[in-house]
Amino acid sequence: MRRKSHTVAVGKVPVGGDSPLAVQSMTTTVTQDVEATAAQTAALKEAGCHIVRITAQTTAEAKALSAIKSRLADRGMDVPLVADIHFNPPAALEAAEHVEKVRVNPGNFADSKRFAKREYTDGEYEEEIERITQVFKPLAQKCLALGRAMRIGTNHGSLSDRIMNRHGDTPAGMVESAMEYVRIAESLGFKEMVLSMKASNPVVMLQANRLLVEALKRHGTPYPLHLGVTEAGEGEDARIKSALGIGVLLAEGIGDTIRVSLTEDPVKEIPVARALAEWAEGRWRRNLTLPEPVRPFAWERHRTAPALYETTAIGGEEPVKVGLMFGDHPHPRQAGGKLTPCEFVLNGTSPKFQILEAEELLAEGRKLARELERSGDRRPVLLVWDARRFQRDDLTFLIEAAVQVGGLLVDGIGDAVVIRSRFPAQRILTLTYNLLQAARLRSVKAEYIACPGCGRTLFDLEPTTQRIKAKTGHLRGVKIAVMGCIVNGPGEMADADFGYVGGSPGTVNLYVGKEMVERGVPTAQADEKLIELIRSHGKWVEPS
Repeated sequence: MRRKSHTVAVGKVPVGGDSPLAVQSMTTTVTQDVEATAAQTAALKEAGCHIVRITAQTTAEAKALSAIKSRLADRGMDVPLVADIHFNPPAALEAAEHVEKVRVNPGNFADSKRFAKREYTDGEYEEEIERITQVFKPLAQKCLALGRAMRIGTNHGSLSDRIMNRHGDTPAGMVESAMEYVRIAESLGFKEMVLSMKASNPVVMLQANRLLVEALKRHGTPYPLHLGVTEAGEGEDARIKSALGIGVLLAEGIGDTIRVSLTEDPVKEIPVARALAEWAEGRWRRNLTLPEPVRPFAWERHRTAPALYETTAIGGEEPVKVGLMFGDHPHPRQAGGKLTPCEFVLNGTSPKFQILEAEELLAEGRKLARELERSGDRRPVLLVWDARRFQRDDLTFLIEAAVQVGGLLVDGIGDAVVIRSRFPAQRILTLTYNLLQAARLRSVKAEYIACPGCGRTLFDLEPTTQRIKAKTGHLRGVKIAVMGCIVNGPGEMADADFGYVGGSPGTVNLYVGKEMVERGVPTAQADEKLIELIRSHGKWVEPS
């Protein structure tokens, strides 16, 4: 069943409790461009968005939120606004005067990240908590007095040095980062909070949210949860990542409001988020809630012994293999002669393998994994998702694929995958490899950590991301961050090998991991400079 939380009112939109899932998005316009920001907010509302977030990086931008609300009222639009705050407590205090909700990042609201390494005694740690209390207290008190809601939004890439040094860059550290602020707010009598755990890696995002649910059970207050995979990028890859992270949690009954982050026009986020919400609510009405995974808080591949399926090694330390069912498809060759590799063709059962075929694969897969763990059965597991009921290759099919197949893969279940469908073999093979890439089990192309943009963004993200993908997409195993600014700090690119980041208008800063290596590169030269940087680190190959 759906996890029960208490209800937080964001203006007239209830979040949590028995309320429907609330869909959110964020504007990408310059906040002080009041007309443009109001127009984009209105477009999001008309597309079906329930709550809209707007960046407020300065007090001047926070003051502009009042004018934006006035423009929306002139249009007859009543949509709750959320002020997005990083690094600037005075801006948060100003924003609370004008909007229904304030989002703060506990990693940078009262901390500046220096990547400093030190050991804290218990006394020193408590002194740090007292310091952030004095910074955060005025905002909590103002939100309490004005009846505002607040989101305590942890980002995997922007944990404070204090948290990093005691808990590491881990899901547990993400949870504690939020709980520090929850305890401070509660000590002041403020409880109108929504919590979020976001990461660009769906596996980390899943583990952090599951840990948060357990932490809140122990804490005794079931705050509503905001779900999202941050910096998912664009296109189908981004939709798969989002469906994988958000969809699996919703299938477990976890989540009260969602935001799908795409490096595209934010209006395009809404159909994806609404499809996820409608899909989840349909499952909840039918009581289709997943059993708990075998290892919910840490990734570990289910241990199996390798075996040959005809000539293909499957299981053990072998990468998860991709196959087709015999007779389902004609030869999987595209026009032009390109071939997505089919690594085996499944034709009947074999006593050497545990073959699980089902329409509702994820629940059965978790039950099977538990039984195999109990019995010590080490036969490789072949997952066969029967998707032949789908007539259209649409968002619903993509969501189901991400959850039914990807949801098992991110929990370490499955040594090979076969998707049975009515769609062309080429499409199914490509989708299966994309699912393995999103689950971080196979790397068949470059990976992109691309932010969706906001009023802080210093270049046009969507065409820039597409241009960089066109030039670097063949670099298998290379992770590239494309970031409009560095709002969450270089830790936000901790999962990337290279970073292309807006530095100032007309310039880009280039990173290797979390280290800036070139500052102020003119935008016109930045693509080639990025390629030179990749080449200098031995990771460039010429496209074939």
